[in-house]
Amino acid sequence: MSDALPLSWRMVGFQDFLGVRVVHWEPDRVTLELGVEPHHLNRSGIVHGGVLCTLLDVAMSFSGLHCAAPDGLRKAMTLSLTTTFVAPAKGEALCAIGRLEGGGRSTFMASGKVLDSEGNLVAMGEGVFRRRRGSEAEEGEGQ
Repeated sequence: MSDALPLSWRMVGFQDFLGVRVVHWEPDRVTLELGVEPHHLNRSGIVHGGVLCTLLDVAMSFSGLHCAAPDGLRKAMTLSLTTTFVAPAKGEALCAIGRLEGGGRSTFMASGKVLDSEGNLVAMGEGVFRRRRGSEAEEGEGQ
């Protein structure tokens, strides 16, 4: 985890362990990247579905959590997550894009997709998320 990144862009816990990082974030849309490593693969030698689900979950939730203040932080919990696996990933990196689709002050809906390094669609999903108390405002929680 790099302390040079704004607080809201930093990954912690499982996301950091996997190597997920934010490459672009604006209100209602986020792009994440993950370099594919041997520990991301299943016994068939392709990226494990759990890794793809995690990428979708993080991208979709982050799409509704953009923080206007660099030292602010917004948090959410996943209420529902639907994933469709489309094709095995090719190449050395994955890109996950999350897009806010709608919702209100605390509950929001988002869609997402994961692309491989050749630009092929690998997985897609939809989710429903609830912003944690204190995360409703775009400034987020001060830390």
